Formats: sequence, structure tokens, C-alpha cells
Amino acid sequence: MAKKVKNRWLIAAAAVGIHISIGSVYSWSVFTNPLREEHNWGLSEISLTFSIAILFLGLSAAFMGHFVERYGPRKSGIIASVCFGAGLLGSGFADQLGSIYLLYFFYGALGGIGLGIGYITPVSSLVKWFPDRRGLATGLAIMGFGFASLIASPVIARLIAGIGISNTFYVLGAVYFTIMFLSSLYLTPPPKNWQPKGMNEKSKKDESQTKDLAQLTANEAVKTIRFWALWAMLFINVTCGIAIISVASPMAQDIAGLSAASAATMVGIMGLFNGFGRIGWASISDYIGRPNVYTTFFAIQTVAFVLLPNVTNAFFFQLLIYLILTCYGGGFASIPAYIGDLFGTKQLGAIHGYILTAWAAAGLVGPLVVSWIRETTNSYSLTLYIFTGAFVVALAISLLIRINIRNVRKENSQSHVAS
Repeated sequence: MAKKVKNRWLIAAAAVGIHISIGSVYSWSVFTNPLREEHNWGLSEISLTFSIAILFLGLSAAFMGHFVERYGPRKSGIIASVCFGAGLLGSGFADQLGSIYLLYFFYGALGGIGLGIGYITPVSSLVKWFPDRRGLATGLAIMGFGFASLIASPVIARLIAGIGISNTFYVLGAVYFTIMFLSSLYLTPPPKNWQPKGMNEKSKKDESQTKDLAQLTANEAVKTIRFWALWAMLFINVTCGIAIISVASPMAQDIAGLSAASAATMVGIMGLFNGFGRIGWASISDYIGRPNVYTTFFAIQTVAFVLLPNVTNAFFFQLLIYLILTCYGGGFASIPAYIGDLFGTKQLGAIHGYILTAWAAAGLVGPLVVSWIRETTNSYSLTLYIFTGAFVVALAISLLIRINIRNVRKENSQSHVAS
């Protein structure tokens, strides 16, 4: 009797469950003022908690990618739920004791490890479950990460006001652990050589045209030019995007003359474009191809960053910011499918983990660079022009990687003919 195959859309829903839980890390700023008032900690001390969490996200994604591939998404998802849930519960304990260092350990380090493992856990399986729609599948999950703060922020604010900081951490720890744990139990890779029902001849033909360039292990992938091209493109996209996010409100007030209230509203709407950009661009990549999507990202942002310092019209300024945010989110969501295209699905989770070290590096570099240049020059213009130069480099990389892809395809076809 044939084993019943799970519903791939429920697999995608389980992936969203994990990402919408760990994505609550983007709501960290909601805790800032309450923690300052309760413990008299400095703003930079509290903000460091978030930076540590993102750092450990990147590091754990890199180190645990092989674990995900070897033991499967269910076991790694359970580990992620335990680490993230325990990190939040421990944060409540740290708040009760008034220890910032315990907060660094529980929320930053332990929670960050849960973030990293949870982020990469569903991606490899989703790519295998959706050979016909890689971009859409990974975009769905990673969209959950982008949208999470829109849901979590108001809930956390109400909980803090109603039951206090410690109890809020305890409630969040229990709820997110439950969601992640149950979601993980449903995750599994598809049977070997599985294809979705209804995958008609046209979709098979399309798939053959975009057949994976190679089937490489993670250690083989890092020795290729293609890997480092993807790493550099993600690093530049995230560095500039995070920098814009970190100073969006004061920059809008300085350059376009928005009021503090209008700038705050803009920041909230940015989250929507970040989320929609993830599912939108990733879905588009299924039709026009990942190389074309990344070239489009960098062409759009090169123009946008050149224009930003000189745009005094509030509406046009916000339009440019929202456009940049769609590209920022789209870069995250399209990268797993791009990895699958170039390196196959043999160790996609591990390769994705290695690539995400670009996120950890960008999280440290972006906000520091923009803040330092702003303080030194008393202007955002130089920063924006520097980032424009970075996008020109990224645009060049997105074009040059095509030459490498074309050469490898040529070698593959020649070896196929020879055999």
C-alpha cells in the first residue's frame, strides 16, 4: 500500500507558522521604552540585544544548515522551537532579576539560535515540494517573517500594558513554542522523485528549461564564483536596506520635511511593502527567472538611491522608500530559489545557511555606517550616494554571474553529448 503523501500547501502553512513566530524579533523595539523605564538601562544597551539576536541568527543558520539536511526539518524545527521558546521564557526571568546580561544570553544568544535554525528549517523542503513554483513557495514562508511584526507589535504593546514585561515574555514564549512545535511536526521532505499532481506538460517543459545548474554539496558550492556572487548581492541588498530601515523616520523628516507622526506612519507602512515584496518578487521570479529579478532589484535601487537625497516632495520620497523596501524583502525571499537553481536541492538548507552569514554581517555594517556618516557629515546625502555606488557594483555582479551560468550550462551540455 502506497504511503499517503502530505498536502504540500499544508507544508507551506506550517512553514509560515514557524516564520511568523520567529519574525516577531522585528518587534523588539516595542520592549525598548518599557525596559528603559523599569531598569534605567541605556538605549544602546537594550538595542544590543536585537543585534546579538541577528548575529546569532546568521551564525546558527550557517553552522546548523548541515544538521537540517541530515536530520530533516521536523527535528530541526523542534530544536528551533525549544531554543526560541526557552529564549523568551528566559528573557522574562532576566527581566525579573533585572539582568541585562541574562537578557543578552536568553533573547540574544539562545533566542537567536532558535531564529537561525527556524529560518532555514522549512526552506529546503519547500523548494522540493514546489519544483514548479519555487519562488512562490519560499516567498510565502519568508513573507511570514516580514509580516510578523505587524501582528506581534500591537499585541506585545497591549500585553506589556496589561500584565507587565516579564509575563509578556512568558506568554510569548509559550505561544510561539506551541505554534512552532506543532508546525514542525507536519514538516517533512517529499518522497524521492516526487512531482505534484497536475504538473502539466507545459510546466514540465518550463522546468526543463530552467533545470538546476548542478547538484552540489555546501562545501562544493562555497568553492564556486556563483556562491560568492550570491553572497555579495545579498550582503549589499541587506546592508543598504537595513540602513534605510534604521534611519527611515529621521531621514524622512530631514529630507522630505515629514512630521514625526507622518514619518512614524511611513515606517509602519514600510513593513507592508517589505512583506508584499517578499511574496511578490519571489512569485515574479518563477516567471522571469532569478537572474532577471536580481538585476531588476539593483537597477531600481540604483536609481532610487540617486534620487532620494534630492527629493523634497513627501509623496514621491515615500514612494521611493516603499519601492526600496519591496526589493529588500524580495532579496530575502528569492535567494533560496536562486540557490536551488544554481546548486540544486542536495544540501540547499546548508548552502542557504552559509549565504545568510551575509545577513549577519549586513546587520552589523549597515546601521553603523549610516549613523557614523550622518554624525560626521550632518547629512544623509553622502551615505545614499555611497549606497548608490554599492548597488552599481551589485548590478554588475548580477550581470557577470550570467556569464558563469552560461559557461557551466555549456559545459554540462557538452559533457551530456559526450556521454
